[in-house]
Amino acid sequence: MKIAVSSSDELIRVDLFLSQRLREFSRTNIQKMIDNELVKVNGKLIKKNSILNYSDIIEINLEEKIDNKKLALERWEYPLDVIYKDKDFAIINKPRGVISHPAKGNYNKTVVNIILNTFKDDIKSSVDPLRPGIVHRLDKDTTGIMIIPFNEYAHWKIAEQFQKRTIKKEYIAITWGSFEKENGILENFLNRNKKNPMKFEVSQDGKSANSEFKLVKRGKCLSIVKFLPKTGRTHQIRVHCKELGYPIFGDELYGGGIKKSKEYSKDINIKLNEYYSSIKGFCLHAESISFDHPTSGEKVSFKAAPDEFFEQIFQDILNERI
Repeated sequence: MKIAVSSSDELIRVDLFLSQRLREFSRTNIQKMIDNELVKVNGKLIKKNSILNYSDIIEINLEEKIDNKKLALERWEYPLDVIYKDKDFAIINKPRGVISHPAKGNYNKTVVNIILNTFKDDIKSSVDPLRPGIVHRLDKDTTGIMIIPFNEYAHWKIAEQFQKRTIKKEYIAITWGSFEKENGILENFLNRNKKNPMKFEVSQDGKSANSEFKLVKRGKCLSIVKFLPKTGRTHQIRVHCKELGYPIFGDELYGGGIKKSKEYSKDINIKLNEYYSSIKGFCLHAESISFDHPTSGEKVSFKAAPDEFFEQIFQDILNERI
């Protein structure tokens, strides 16, 4: 079995990564497989504490070690907004509250399970049998554009563009506070929080993260900000909003939870709580993407509309109702 390391999986130990992906094995069993030279990264033997990087190829010798039927992914019939489709890939508008791919604790209710149902006749082959159709990811509560490659050729042609940072992406965030700056660029380094591996933080030991931002509308207690990330680090925009002092509305992990509503008057507090109850997550939307078509080489661009809950808050800020 071969597994390609995505940008969301870099900077973690290989034994931890594989124990999360190969759910039939404990971390101890994975470590024994590494010690027994059954695992290679980029064709070379590695240690159990080796750190993974984006685009690494992990090879695991699973012969006589696993029943492949256990790795079968279930299809999930779930409404999906398909923006575009051809023989090479599809563009979808990822729904809120759904994680991108199977992970510990959730193997059957993910975008992967949805696309296996929606595109069952289109996905011909996959770089990663546990994450077919996934070349990049969005967080559980982030909505918007995702590219779904249908074959290995399309996957690598698109992955190459992500790696070279030639893919142009635009996100819309609804943040807490009256956003001060009209525009700017944030550049720093991000790494996993040592106490909480699900969280990222600014660290000189991390990977470079670069985001350009432009203010769309400054509200009294919420603002609309467009982000144009130049790099694709995990939680990049969420961490950058926190660093700016304006966390994303609803983002509990990075200081944007509903407790901040107590800083405002009673009538505004009530409205903010209504938003929070309706959105059931945080307000970050991948609005558009532009890249070279994997087969024709022509530049293609796509745009996705936010869901009704995001749109309601968006319009209320634009029309100065909040």
